[in-house]
Amino acid sequence: MYDRLYEKDVAITGIGQSEVGRPSTLSGMRLTLDACLEAINDAGLRKEDIDGIACWPGDNNNGDSFSPVGPLALKNALGLEVNWFGGGYEGPGPLTGLINGAMAIASGLCRNVLVFRTITESSTRQHNRQASALSNKTSGRDSSFAWQWYTPFNVLSAANLIAMYAQRHFHDYGTTSEQLAQIALTCRRNAQRNPKAIYRSPMSMDDYMQSRMISTPLRMFDCDVHCDASTAIILSRRDIAKDCRNPPIRIEAIGAALNQPWSWDQISLTEGAAFDVGRMMWSRTDLKPKDVGSAQLYDGFSILTMIWLEALGFCPKGESGRFVEGGQRIALDGELPINTNGGQLSGGRTHGLGYVHEACLQLWNKAEGRQIADHQIAVTAAGGGPLGGSLLLVRD
Repeated sequence: MYDRLYEKDVAITGIGQSEVGRPSTLSGMRLTLDACLEAINDAGLRKEDIDGIACWPGDNNNGDSFSPVGPLALKNALGLEVNWFGGGYEGPGPLTGLINGAMAIASGLCRNVLVFRTITESSTRQHNRQASALSNKTSGRDSSFAWQWYTPFNVLSAANLIAMYAQRHFHDYGTTSEQLAQIALTCRRNAQRNPKAIYRSPMSMDDYMQSRMISTPLRMFDCDVHCDASTAIILSRRDIAKDCRNPPIRIEAIGAALNQPWSWDQISLTEGAAFDVGRMMWSRTDLKPKDVGSAQLYDGFSILTMIWLEALGFCPKGESGRFVEGGQRIALDGELPINTNGGQLSGGRTHGLGYVHEACLQLWNKAEGRQIADHQIAVTAAGGGPLGGSLLLVRD
């Protein structure tokens, strides 16, 4: 089907992450610089070696808390000379910057691309309580992003939208709240081992079941926790990567397909973009789901993690509830550890790149306190609804 799989020419060579605060006293730019300089140093590169910048969504959000820093601002702050840069909302979800950066390298435009994602929802909420995905729609939202069509039906936030997906899963497949709870409980247990995690106190099934209902059947602990943080990833051309400080983590396959309408409500409520993404990714490799040693799967809302488990072939469609039941399979010592840093439900809403950062720590055996058995293959996936992207990562 494909004459050449260009992502295999690209590897991850360095990672960085700022403090994860709720809130942080640092500006969005300071968080970004901390993460990016750490990533460059982690790869054993200099600023002069960076000739590309990418992020998602970029400056198009005009500096709001969802994207306070874009490629142009970072280029100026670091004094970089680049051959290519990119940002913008349109793309396969939170991993768009990594996917675009990989293609820039594979096409010969760049040698080393700095990819970053910064979010400052927590500090912004100190003066604007609507600055998060759980809040009611922000001022002016009816004029954009199709919200004018949702508002008459009391769909006022992302939680209302994703609750439809969860309710449909419950209806079609018999999924239960006790099964859904295992995503939140697993993330909380993993977060207790992560010193950067926002929530590190123990959580029981009773705690989960007694938490406030946000949008049926989603409870408070099914929703990710806003924070201030920046994460950065260095992508390098594979022949350069072998001379960097860390063993290269090769991008074995990318999933980025969308074969349905770009719509939060007209798309399949039991699949979203995730199944299109999974089919594309596995078509670009000889590896199989059974080869994967860890999975860092989007948990903006817990039901999305279950959909990703199905979409990426770790269990049949509709059976993720039974797959996660009891939590043993997805625990740190289980057959498929997930969200080993606590994910976004307990670790903090780093929104996409945090999953890649954690996957790399695990593949490099640097995840102190939560390191799982040595393995060479990990998968990351991010997004919900019509947004979705995935990366199959292999440590050389």
